[in-house]
Amino acid sequence: AAPAEASASASGPSPDEPFAGLTGAEISERALKATTGARSLRMTGSVPDDESGGTIEIDLALDRRGDCAGTMGMDGQGKAELIKTGDTVYLKYDERFLRAQSKGEPQADTEALVSLLAGRWTSMSADGADAKEMAGFCDLDKLLEDAGGSGDDAPTKVTRGRATTVDGKPAFTLYETDGSTRNTVYVATEGKPYLLRFESGSKQEPGALSFTGYDEPVPAESPAGEVLDLDGLDGTSA
Repeated sequence: AAPAEASASASGPSPDEPFAGLTGAEISERALKATTGARSLRMTGSVPDDESGGTIEIDLALDRRGDCAGTMGMDGQGKAELIKTGDTVYLKYDERFLRAQSKGEPQADTEALVSLLAGRWTSMSADGADAKEMAGFCDLDKLLEDAGGSGDDAPTKVTRGRATTVDGKPAFTLYETDGSTRNTVYVATEGKPYLLRFESGSKQEPGALSFTGYDEPVPAESPAGEVLDLDGLDGTSA
């Protein structure tokens, strides 16, 4: 048994390496615990949109209260500014975003929508049907639950990678294997072991998200000036 133990020790991580003595699964567990304990964070990157088959670009700061502020886009075709504070969702669409979302609609309807909404702040109840999808992106608890994986979503194997950096911050890579897909996770090695970045290895659902701004205040405030109440309009939705 002794030679085998010596061999395993020699091939394992050196004492100077981050998370020395911990398996990939143990590091992943620590990262999940730290990240799910965060009061707020900012996520930037892209994720697949199951409904359209396209890609959603995200830059959002969000907190445990469900408040958020940032921007969202679809396939590089314009952007929508998003703020959720309390029970209200505020959105401001640019013209390019509106035209892309109105593809296939009658030209007159598209022009009317652009004329009404482009560059204007709008508001909707977060509980309304039209706002629920957008408000869902502000649900930090759900986001972190999805990031952790559970049941069928949990990775089948987590292995150690190597020391690296993410946006100048010291990090350590982990490889999460689920069937034939291998995702890469970057964990902070200074301070709390927060999740810094996730890169999907799936060809069917590619995407990558960076996580910063842990426990920082989220600048979610109601827009100043005129705001168009979409709940008061019949049949108007982007």
